[in-house]
Formats: sequence, structure tokens, C-alpha cells
Amino acid sequence: MSNFYTDKYVKGMYHGMNKVQLALLDTEQLIFPHPKNALQDPEGLLAVGGDLRPERLLLAYKYGIFPWYSENEPILWWSPNPRAILWIDQVNISKSMKKFIRKTDYIVTLNKNFAGVIQACAQQRQDETWITQDIQDAYIKLHQLGFAHSVEVWHNECLIGGLYGVEQGQVFCGESMFSSETNASKLALITFCQYFATRGGRLIDCQVLNDHTKSMGAIEISRDQYLKYLQQLQQQPLKLNCWDSRQLDIHDKTNI
Repeated sequence: MSNFYTDKYVKGMYHGMNKVQLALLDTEQLIFPHPKNALQDPEGLLAVGGDLRPERLLLAYKYGIFPWYSENEPILWWSPNPRAILWIDQVNISKSMKKFIRKTDYIVTLNKNFAGVIQACAQQRQDETWITQDIQDAYIKLHQLGFAHSVEVWHNECLIGGLYGVEQGQVFCGESMFSSETNASKLALITFCQYFATRGGRLIDCQVLNDHTKSMGAIEISRDQYLKYLQQLQQQPLKLNCWDSRQLDIHDKTNI
């Protein structure tokens, strides 16, 4: 890892009354500080600046780093500790959700409308505003290059839910999800976990634990442990054509 990191810091930034050291990224150099140098307050903040070109985003995900910032802020890069993850064979499917899956006429697809999913995620989070237009453009570019992927949920040909993220071998780094109808985002996650498992996938990076992901089976582990898993699994291949656009079977391996 060390070949890709720098120990150059910009001093003089302040958080509250405490002076902190925070890496300032050079747009001309594709380097990041080591995640162990992330701040504890705010938890996980690692660096500021740089850009969102595909090469930098892919390097960030390779080392467990992701961008997260609001409109009119500089680009902020994070690697939180603890880290929220979901082992895909441990996704929680409640009794009520199993009943819903048996009866629903929702359709789930893979990589059918990436732009629609990320735009819907941004609209659902207008108050948070972190999925800026620049973020949307950057991840759409990653999708076009074959590194970012989406899961869509449809009802009567209307997009009603979904999720998107970035692949790292047998790890899928989840970025955001949305739902405009009951259970749509849950169905997207459950169906994707089942599909990803059949293609060799092992782990979903949920970044920071929230009530929704916790209810689905996500847990917290240390950043160091996550980085070990990431390093081990990102080099492992998936089955051929894993990310081809397709309809997914919502009943696959649910035992319902």
C-alpha cells in the first residue's frame, strides 16, 4: 500500500478549537494518505481536494477511501473507523419481507438504468445534497467504463427503487440506495446479494452503519479488519459476465 500514499500534510486547518493536520490532494498527483491517518473527529476524514476523475476514484476505492461532501464544499475523502459491512450470505430477510417477495410483481434488474438510479438517490437526499451533480457525472463515467453498477426495481415499467456502487473484485462498495415504494430498496439489496453470491461475491461495503442497513444484517468491524478483507477479496475474480445487464431472479436462494 505504501507506494500509493504520501505523508505530505497541510497544517493550520481547524476543527472546532483543535488544530488538525489534513492531507491536501494535488490534482496532478494520484496519491492518498494512508487511511490510518484519518481524523477521529470528524471520524474518518482523511483528505481534502483533488478531483473526481475515474483514476482517482478507482485508487480511492482500492484502498478503502470514498468521497463524501456537500454542495459548495471542497471534495472530502473518508475512511471511517469502524466500518459497516454486510456479508452477503448473512443478509437478513424478515418473515414479512419473505411474504412480500412471494407476492410482489416488482421486477429487479442489473445495470439497466444507472443514471436513473443515481439521480433518484440524489433527489431523495435533497436536504443532504452530497450526491452533487459532479458526483453524479463522475459515477456515471465510472459506470460507462465498467466499474460502477446499479440495481433497479421496477413496477409497471416505473423505476421505484435501486442502489449503486463500485466493484472491487468480490467486494461491492455500496454508495447509496433509494425507494419510492414500500420495500423497493430492501428488495434491491436482497436480490443483489443473492445474485452476487452466485457470481463469487462475498462482501458489501456499507461504509457507515445506519438503521436500514443494520436491519438488513450489516455489522461494524474495525477499519484495519475491513482493509484486510478488502485486500484479500478485491484480487479474487468473479464469474464471467457478472455485470452484464440482465433481469435478476428475486426468488433465487431465498428459501421462501
